[in-house]
Amino acid sequence: MRIERYTPAMQAEWDAFASTSRNATFLHQRAYMDYHADRFTDHSLVARADSDGSIVALLPANEEADTLVSHRGLTYGGWLTPLRHFGAATMLRLFEALRAYMSEAGFRRLVYRPVPHIYHRYPAEDDLYALWRMGAVQDRVMAASTVSLRRPRLLDHGSKNAVNRALRSGAVFGPDDRLDDFWHILEEVLATHHGARPVHTLDEMRLLQSRFPDRIRLFAATVDGRMEAGVLVYRCGTVDHAQYTAASETARRMRLLPALYSYIAENECAGADWLDIGTSCEDAGRYLNEGLDAQKSGLGGRCTVYQSFTLDL
Repeated sequence: MRIERYTPAMQAEWDAFASTSRNATFLHQRAYMDYHADRFTDHSLVARADSDGSIVALLPANEEADTLVSHRGLTYGGWLTPLRHFGAATMLRLFEALRAYMSEAGFRRLVYRPVPHIYHRYPAEDDLYALWRMGAVQDRVMAASTVSLRRPRLLDHGSKNAVNRALRSGAVFGPDDRLDDFWHILEEVLATHHGARPVHTLDEMRLLQSRFPDRIRLFAATVDGRMEAGVLVYRCGTVDHAQYTAASETARRMRLLPALYSYIAENECAGADWLDIGTSCEDAGRYLNEGLDAQKSGLGGRCTVYQSFTLDL
């Protein structure tokens, strides 16, 4: 096989391959990847068969000096592979071809961020095996909380009480299109409690939502018509992922988030197997916010990890 750098002329075939890949989501469509092209130097790769030039695999990636990263602007990246005619032996050859490409292109290090298994349509952990064979070092493990949508929910007693209390409070739960109102709550919460800002700007999220209206949806808890809490959900096939969650002081006092999550899980996740309610880590996973992790566990979340590996040439 041969590896070449992605160019915009390849967009149609990139998107067609990604749409049928066993481990890609809509985040790997170019309309999503390219929204922040000004922030990253894209260096995505296309692996093709020598025999007929057909695509074997895709690697969403960007370059940072002498390092190739898959991909810093995405929650997860890694090789995107087909449903058929691809096994562990093919992945080993693919990584060997990647190493040769990187050496020729002047890269000295690969930072590789695989797609977590819950997003796989079919098992696709060939890359983890290949990374181990090649001596890659794990440099990041983020603990996320994932709720199974195919099994009985494991709410603890406190969460059940919070849900029942919120339902009796008169709060209303459902889809909402007031992205501006949600963003105001989100920015205030992040600034006040974490000294941070959302990864996306409001204008960027408006753009992405306009491109993927069925994939990016906002759900809210309102009191007397006023939004008090919201969850922005990315619908990623097997997973509905809570990309952003925010609650006002009123929502915190009324414990509205457990009820909002319950509403989403019970009413808005048709076709998904998992509801990912986010990580509870900082510093590449070295610090665990135990209180936040306990809250998510009380909602039925169980640990799924987001990993990163470093491979030096």
